[in-house]
Amino acid sequence: MLRKGSISASLFWLSAGWLVVALVTTGFLLTDLYSRALDTTLTQTLDFHVESLAGALLDTRDPQDPDIALADPRFERPRSGWYWIIRDGEGNLVNLSTSVVGIDLRGVVATADALGRSTEVIDDPFGTTMRLVERSVTLGADNYRITVAGNLTEILELVDEFRGQAFIVLGAVGVMLAGMSAILARIALRPIAQLRVAVEAVREGDSAEVSGTYPTEIAPLAEEVNELLRSNAQIIERARNQVGNLAHGLKTPLAVLRNEAGTRKGALADVVAGETEKMSNMVSTYLERARLAARTSVVGKKADANSIMQRLTRVMGKIHPDVNLAFHQPDATLPWFRGDEADLEEMAGNLLDNACKWSKGQVDVRLSAEPGSKSTQLLLCIDDNGPGLSESDAEKVLRRGVRLDEKTPGTGLGLDIVKELVDVYGGSLDLKRSQLGGLLVELRLPTARLGSIARPSGP
Repeated sequence: MLRKGSISASLFWLSAGWLVVALVTTGFLLTDLYSRALDTTLTQTLDFHVESLAGALLDTRDPQDPDIALADPRFERPRSGWYWIIRDGEGNLVNLSTSVVGIDLRGVVATADALGRSTEVIDDPFGTTMRLVERSVTLGADNYRITVAGNLTEILELVDEFRGQAFIVLGAVGVMLAGMSAILARIALRPIAQLRVAVEAVREGDSAEVSGTYPTEIAPLAEEVNELLRSNAQIIERARNQVGNLAHGLKTPLAVLRNEAGTRKGALADVVAGETEKMSNMVSTYLERARLAARTSVVGKKADANSIMQRLTRVMGKIHPDVNLAFHQPDATLPWFRGDEADLEEMAGNLLDNACKWSKGQVDVRLSAEPGSKSTQLLLCIDDNGPGLSESDAEKVLRRGVRLDEKTPGTGLGLDIVKELVDVYGGSLDLKRSQLGGLLVELRLPTARLGSIARPSGP
């Protein structure tokens, strides 16, 4: 099937459009050639009849001799469109075919050619289109004009019939050629589809690199993709090592400054102690961010979200035995999380632990697939019956770079690491009012195809 906007569809419609133009033009050209051929044949036939009549006239030497005639029976039928007449030099009718009776057939007014022959197309009184061929014959001192008319309407009808049949045949040929072009387009572009599947397998974690055999036009692209993957992994590893080296290199000077400030008293010592503490926190924060970014930038990781959530609910149930923790089992078609398993555990575990801490004894967990505008997303919903959050507090929590414990002390919701991971994965985190009366947390993350690991049958 040709998909809209695909290369194969574009090639098909381009070739189909060109075929339509080419075949229609061919049809008209063939019809014109056929029409010219029939007209030429008719003219040659009329020339032959004129020569036959001229020969008979010269043999009999009498233009009114009854032996002057043509054997073609069409010249005997009235209104047949086939006529012949002989006129003298003054234009008087001296002999004619039986078919001319009752018809005033005029002569040819066109200029004669080098052989003394002239031709013209006219209509008889009955609406029949005819071609006239005329030549002059000199008999002694007299000059005679012999005019023969042939039915051109019959030829035009044959041309119309030929045109219809030609377009039917050319239409069938066009359909076959269009089908062949569609098949050829799909066969020629099949390696591109194979390359897309191979790249998708890398993205989904089924393969470490783009594999397969491709034509010479596409093979360099596959190799460049593999080189890009290897280069990306090397850059990430170098960046992670450099950030780690920088962080470890700064820890010792900061520790020295902190210790020196601790042994002294005064405003300067307090300022140094405070600023070194901030610098130490910033180093730890950005080191953790670099670690997260490097970990989630590696292509091909995926994790079974259902299995992870079952394991987390069991652990949280033991940590918070006073909370009724219910996990609603999703169906078997639930896609996997496209990312690192530890990151999903960190995000879901943090959210689930906070829900258990602030609930009044009831937490519901649901895991499902949510269709998106571009792709399907993994949706984790956690409901609790705790105090919840006001709209302003929820907005502050989700604001980039803002920590809730700095704005509203005492809530105990540590969502910094969750927000960092959600941003890195391109997901979303929404806080709403739960139907249980507390907080509803909706976590949306990218998905991958189902893995090959068997799912646990129960919690």
